[in-house]
Amino acid sequence: MTPLPAPDECLRPGRFIDSDHPAIDALARSLVDPAADDIHNARALYYRVRDGLRYDPYHIGTAERDYLASTVLAAGRGWCVTKALVLAALCRAAGIPARVGYADVRNHLSTERLRSAMQTDVFYFHGYTSLYLQGRWVKATPAFNIELCEKFGLRPLEFNGREDSLYHEFDLAGNRHMEYLRDRGEYLDLPYEEMLAVMREHYPAVMAARAGDQDTSLAGADWDADVAREVSR
Repeated sequence: MTPLPAPDECLRPGRFIDSDHPAIDALARSLVDPAADDIHNARALYYRVRDGLRYDPYHIGTAERDYLASTVLAAGRGWCVTKALVLAALCRAAGIPARVGYADVRNHLSTERLRSAMQTDVFYFHGYTSLYLQGRWVKATPAFNIELCEKFGLRPLEFNGREDSLYHEFDLAGNRHMEYLRDRGEYLDLPYEEMLAVMREHYPAVMAARAGDQDTSLAGADWDADVAREVSR
């Protein structure tokens, strides 16, 4: 088994975690308090990513540039993998060691269009961020912005910097929300080629469309509009 990256390795810019990009650095500096501890600052960065970048799983790219933290920040929206990269980049820019982790999950928060395109409710390579705070690694999941949680009747994922922040098993009505199926481990940066290979295996129609080979129902679709239709049923 490959050893996990040590904290000091998780402070440098990476292939996708471009923590030295001017926009990433500027945002991190605007949010952290030099007089505060790392937990306080990590929480400020977490909530900025959770709620400042809207969750949108319809626009999953295949090009390397689509996964640069600075690209996602500029777009103002992303999905679990890309939002986790932004949080990792901001934390590294703030001097907080950060890794990215992946798991396969069964996600009951979806839309009819997404279910039809994916042909499964399993989300392979769900992404989260792992932060080194007060001598231990703590998981943070900044994917679902608070407005989305309110629409779907979910408890927003809070982060206190001391305990893992992972998806809730049930929603507020007691219905199944998220099931963790497989832990894929934590990395220094996004394992881009491995992730795309897994996604091509499990979502062939969606990934073919992303490569321009065919069309799918996700092409030009509006996630926010579909969410509104889903919750009005």
